[in-house]
Amino acid sequence: METQGMEWGWELWQQAIKGIREKVQLATKFGLVSEDKLNTLTLKGDPEWVRMACEGSLKRLDVDYIDLYYLHRIDPKVPIEITISFEPCPPSVGAMKKLVEEGKVKHLGLSETSASDIRRAHAVHPITAVQMEWSLWTRDLEEDIVPTCRELGIAIVPYSPLGSGFFAGYNAREQKEGDFRTVVFPKLSAENLDKNEILRARVIAIAEKKKCSLNQLALAWVMHKGSDVVPIPGTTKKANLESNIGSVAISLSKEDMMEIEAAVPAHEVAGDRFIGSYMERTWRQLVTPPLSSWKGSEVQ
Repeated sequence: METQGMEWGWELWQQAIKGIREKVQLATKFGLVSEDKLNTLTLKGDPEWVRMACEGSLKRLDVDYIDLYYLHRIDPKVPIEITISFEPCPPSVGAMKKLVEEGKVKHLGLSETSASDIRRAHAVHPITAVQMEWSLWTRDLEEDIVPTCRELGIAIVPYSPLGSGFFAGYNAREQKEGDFRTVVFPKLSAENLDKNEILRARVIAIAEKKKCSLNQLALAWVMHKGSDVVPIPGTTKKANLESNIGSVAISLSKEDMMEIEAAVPAHEVAGDRFIGSYMERTWRQLVTPPLSSWKGSEVQ
C-alpha cells in the first residue's frame, strides 16, 4: 500500500513484484496528500488529481496497471460522483472510472466512507471494495456500512483488525522511538489504557480456552464476520505474519462469536478512534457535497 507524498521505499516494491506481476493483486490509495509526513494532510478528490496521482503510482511502482485503486479519503469539497466519473471528461482529466476504461486500473475502492457516499459512488461505477477500520473495539460500521456493502455486493477490507496491535499484545507503555500510536489513538493513551486492558484480558482468557494466541482469535473473529471480509493486519516481523496466517485455521461457532463480542462491549471501550484533526477524516465527519453543487472546479 502506498500513499502520495510519503516515502515507502518504491524500489523495494518494484523488486518484490518484478517478474511475478500477474500473480500479484496490487492495491494502492490516493486522495490523502502529505507534504511533511503526517503533520499536514490535505484531502484531494478532484478529477485532475485523480489522474496525476494514478500516473505517479504507476511510475513509482513500475507497473502498467493497478488491480484495486482506493480513494483513501473522500474530498469534502468534491461530489463523489465527480471523483468517480467526471462527464464529459477531457483527455487530460482522469476520474476513477476513466482510468478503468483506459486499463490503468482494474477495480475501484473507497476507504473510510459513509454509507450514503458508498451508494452514490456505486451508482456511477461499481465499487469492488470498501476499506474501513473494523476490530473488536471498533464495530460502529456494523450498523449501516456493512449492510450497505452487502446489499450492493461490495467486499469489506478491515484495516487495523488487531486494534493497532492492541489485540496482538502491543504494550503501549513501552513506546519506541517513531511509534506514534499512543499519541494518535486515544484508546492507547495512559488515561484509557487501564480500562481497555481489562477488555483485552477477557479476550486473552477466551483465546486460552480456544488454544490459540490473542492475535489469532481477534483476526479469526473478524474473518468470521462474513465471507466478504478480507482483513489486512500489518506487521513488520515474519513471526507475527506466520502467527496471523494461523488464524485461518481457527473455527468459531455462533456462541464463540457472541462470547468474544460480549467481552468487548462498545460502551466499555475507553477512548475515541483518533485524536482531534485525525477524527475529522473518518466516515462520520466526512461527506461529499451534492452533485448539483459542482461548478467545474469548486463547490459553490
